Amino acid sequence: MYRTNTCGELNSNHIGQKVTLCGWIQRIRNLGGMTFIDLRDRYGITQLAFNMETNTELCEKARNLGREYVVQIKGKVAERFNKNKNIPTGDIEIIVDNIHILNASQIPPFTIEDNTDGGDDLRMKYRYLDLRRNTVQQNIIFRHQLAIEIRNYLNNIDFLEIETPFLIRSTPEGARDFVVPSRMNPGQFYALPQSPQQFKQLLMVASMDRYFQIVRCFRDEDLRADRQPEFTQIDCEMSFVTQEDVMNTFENLFKHLFIKLKNITFDTFERISYEQAMRLYGSDKPDMRFDMTFKELNQLLQHKDFKVFNQAESIIGICAQGCGTYTRKQLNELTDFVKRPQIGANGLVYILCLPDGSYKSSVDKFYTQKDLQAVATHCQAKANDLILILAGDKEKTQKALGELRLEMGNRLKLRDKNHFKPVWVVDFPMFEWDEETQRYYAKHHPFTSPKAEDMELLASKPEQVRANAYDLVINGVEIGGGSIRIHQHHIQKQIFSVLGFSDEEAQQQFGFLMNAFEYGAPPHGGIAFGFDRMCAVFNGVESIRDFIAFPKNNAGRDVMTNAPFEISNEQLNELFIDLKLPGDK
Repeated sequence: MYRTNTCGELNSNHIGQKVTLCGWIQRIRNLGGMTFIDLRDRYGITQLAFNMETNTELCEKARNLGREYVVQIKGKVAERFNKNKNIPTGDIEIIVDNIHILNASQIPPFTIEDNTDGGDDLRMKYRYLDLRRNTVQQNIIFRHQLAIEIRNYLNNIDFLEIETPFLIRSTPEGARDFVVPSRMNPGQFYALPQSPQQFKQLLMVASMDRYFQIVRCFRDEDLRADRQPEFTQIDCEMSFVTQEDVMNTFENLFKHLFIKLKNITFDTFERISYEQAMRLYGSDKPDMRFDMTFKELNQLLQHKDFKVFNQAESIIGICAQGCGTYTRKQLNELTDFVKRPQIGANGLVYILCLPDGSYKSSVDKFYTQKDLQAVATHCQAKANDLILILAGDKEKTQKALGELRLEMGNRLKLRDKNHFKPVWVVDFPMFEWDEETQRYYAKHHPFTSPKAEDMELLASKPEQVRANAYDLVINGVEIGGGSIRIHQHHIQKQIFSVLGFSDEEAQQQFGFLMNAFEYGAPPHGGIAFGFDRMCAVFNGVESIRDFIAFPKNNAGRDVMTNAPFEISNEQLNELFIDLKLPGDK
């Protein structure tokens, strides 16, 4: 056999035993009469000892090895003189009798250590080396453990894991599809699934009752820290359920995961409506680890001489406790922050609550001390607090102040990665209006059921219709979302009508699903969770790339394999594709 033990399991109980280890050379330390090597594999690090006096030839051989050489060693476990309490094997070392080089290695382009000197691009180019680092391996191991816990839990409550197709037809709703040409059907294309949504509904029609799948999904959209062009989601569907049934089922799943993986217990997850989330936090995925809720200030600040406020649809403020000593430089930094294009505010108004009970504001000439005191009282601000105010279009102002709230949370260190605050956001709008195309779009997707009490508004006031939809948010990150589905043909037809689909268009694009509803579709609902996001949130990091073995960069490229890449003319001809790039004549 290649090895009797791994590099992470030996301890003082093994002293005196003969062992064989295999692994990669992490570090070589030449101390004159002694040479020490740290041997590493996935399971840990073991120190190897070579004595120049007892075996000069073997010691010289060890000194001539290089980092990341793959070796096999044989020797005896001995007590270590200088013990290392930071690693499980720190009480022992191996007195080596024989060392065999299994494979040599070039000098790595960066150090294979927790605190590496390699930048992101370099580590992504050599991702197979980056994956040797303990910190990265622990992320991949956590991902595996999370998947196992989810599978076991859902299996124990009668869910079936069922695979759905990867080559499907393209649909116009949602993000852009990745498309795949069909050689056997010239001029026609498959799409890679953005989610298995329609198939899992068909599985409910097929009486599968409880379905789940840890599944790869694909969306051709702009990337950011929590997005990749291909990602993994936990896709779930249940029959004969209400919204409460679905939410309770998966709240219990998350309680189980928190206990098993983080040793954290929860009683119940808080629930707030979409309207509350926007009004109090300016976001439908609020970070509720800290307060700093919005205060509406129209009545207190309008009808004075300040035109900006008088003309604003909405004036909203937040109170940052203990920030009343902010300098002009710090206040200018916050103003510059809200003026960034991705935030979009035109400016920022502040009120400093001074220790002597007076107030200093950027709009002093328009408001009296009494006016400012009324604002401070409404915002529950005390001496040494800072009130930050934005004004303008309601929706735009809410979102901008929501970003400022998060920025202040970061500055005040209120967003503790080891503190978790799950919340369900419910009662989403069913539709959202798009000015550019002059039509309604589904807030979630077109198969979401409207609330029964809002059905009568579908024809006259669709913007007021609420959906039987729900999102699970943890620490300001949308972990998952779902809804109760439409299971009756006539309601689905009505929804398509509001979305601007003619009967012919609806039949052409979704006919197979609508036809299935004619054969006894049960009431059903479900949810899908971003698996990569779950891994990141559970570990308090922002980027999901840390938990994906071979991620893409921010341009959607795999810099290791250099994908995407051109294909040959022969392949294009087989697919009946005449490729013309921008600029070609």
